[in-house]
Amino acid sequence: MPEGYCVKCKSKKEIADAVEELMKNGRKAIKGKCPTCGVVMFKILGGKAAPAVVPPPVEPGT
Repeated sequence: MPEGYCVKCKSKKEIADAVEELMKNGRKAIKGKCPTCGVVMFKILGGKAAPAVVPPPVEPGT
């Protein structure tokens, strides 16, 4: 379980119902709820998301 900071409880807690999201700037983040008070918790993960690499098509006979 990912751990984040709840601004309402003012403590670090495990994020309940965590879902990984991709922000507009290409970074990954985890969004979920505080298990105690139910406030939305959001944690930004390090680094940018790697774009999907599509291999070039292979022509038969070459």
